[in-house]
Amino acid sequence: MEIKDIQAKQGNIDVVMTIIEKHDERTFNKFGKEGRVCNAKAKDDSGEIIITLWNDDIDKVNIGDRIYLKNGWCSEYKGERQLSSGKFGEIEIIEKGQQEVLTNDPRILQQGMPDMEESLEEEEVDVVDDEERIVG
Repeated sequence: MEIKDIQAKQGNIDVVMTIIEKHDERTFNKFGKEGRVCNAKAKDDSGEIIITLWNDDIDKVNIGDRIYLKNGWCSEYKGERQLSSGKFGEIEIIEKGQQEVLTNDPRILQQGMPDMEESLEEEEVDVVDDEERIVG
């Protein structure tokens, strides 16, 4: 199924999509049980949709992940469709997204992510004025 075909109040939804946004989680208390909830935005080639992540799925799903929602449920809130795994569905990670790496190392910026341990072991490091500098 594609996102464009998902209707509000529809169940048994199987869809593959990529997470493009993830908002902060919130806690709630319902019937004496505490839980966590988080909204995210997902897309496929046909469109975008809000997906509600519950409890352990919040930790499992990250921006850039390609996921498979099996047996999902779509509700509507303020006129906007919201997809969820609901009581009987599940979310499977098909492919982990790229993790953002913050660096000012020109070697990484030019070449991508090398195996850092091997890369640093092969380099000579010179300490000058309490600063490490890579030599040669």
